[in-house]
Amino acid sequence: MTGKTRVAGLLFLALLILPSAALFAQQTFSTAVYLDYRYDLSTDGPITLKPTNPAVPYLSNQFVFRRAYFTYDNKINDNLKFRFRLDADNTANVTGVSLSGTPPTATTTTDNKFRPFIKNLYVEWDHFLVKDMTLRIGMEDTMTFNIAEAKWGYRSVAKTIADGFKDITGTDNHATSADIGASLQGSPAKFISYGIQVTNGTGYAHVETNQWKKFAGQIVITPVTGISIVGYIDSERQQYQANPLALTKPMAYTYKVDAFFEMIKGLTIGGEWFNYKDDLYQAVNSTTGDEEVYKVDGWSVFGHYTLIDKKLNVFARYDSYIPNSLNSVKDIKLTILGLDWAPIHSSLKLQPNIWIYDYTDGLLYNPSATSNHDLVFNMTFFLAF
Repeated sequence: MTGKTRVAGLLFLALLILPSAALFAQQTFSTAVYLDYRYDLSTDGPITLKPTNPAVPYLSNQFVFRRAYFTYDNKINDNLKFRFRLDADNTANVTGVSLSGTPPTATTTTDNKFRPFIKNLYVEWDHFLVKDMTLRIGMEDTMTFNIAEAKWGYRSVAKTIADGFKDITGTDNHATSADIGASLQGSPAKFISYGIQVTNGTGYAHVETNQWKKFAGQIVITPVTGISIVGYIDSERQQYQANPLALTKPMAYTYKVDAFFEMIKGLTIGGEWFNYKDDLYQAVNSTTGDEEVYKVDGWSVFGHYTLIDKKLNVFARYDSYIPNSLNSVKDIKLTILGLDWAPIHSSLKLQPNIWIYDYTDGLLYNPSATSNHDLVFNMTFFLAF
């Protein structure tokens, strides 16, 4: 083989390899895992109550995998991107059905295996219509609390108040982190950005249940560098139910305002407030005794500060949960304190944290409780790579 032939062959091989290499360079895979070691520091509160019967398991000492994310991103070109994300958590699933007895009756078996499910599946089109506009279609993140979650920065430790409201109180504020639909986002000027979104409204974990859609809008204003204010609203028509207080066309609304201060290096301070009203929610007013539609409210303030760059942070948060505006005895306060330490690399973080619950009336959440307080310690292992 002559030198010229050899060079030509190498050039031809390069032409075959380079396009595939360029395509591969546009694809990324990432993973995030949240693992907790959990220990109850109290034994008499609504969630830490120690059973009096020694035969009943007391789960005050356990390791818990809470979430595991696997994300595939493909940047097809400068304008088009595709995302596929798997999430996983422990959810009881029916694993078997059997018939027994006369007449036969069905019994089921379940397990709590750590199972994956689809969280994101969408295509993103940048520079849609105009330069600073992005279109997304598919199963995408909602705008309800994504900015607050990013500023809080410790989803590994705790959801934001709007996201985790039902987990803490048992009252549903119908806020979901992802849903099926479409959105437009953009930034027409340096100090302002916006987002509008239409989704099924049932969340990524449920199929559509009615003919109506949830409409959401968001605006972010940054008057000066380091200060930002977020306004958000969504609305959705509700399926009519036999509720004497419900309107002929019952509606549900969420109003939300966030504010963030980041003018000091290494310091972030944030606040989040939301109000959810559903025309189908009704209860007896504890003051007047009348049946009324009630609101679900919550507010949160948080902050984190960098003590050693890329090594050690400290964080704190205070939440106020109001699951029924007509009955203040259901209110809950929650304080979270913790450290964020990356001992060898940012891919592995140790985040010891303490949760302090304060119930106005803990008996509403556990009739056997003897205290209105809970104290829980978590050693959170956050892995990202």
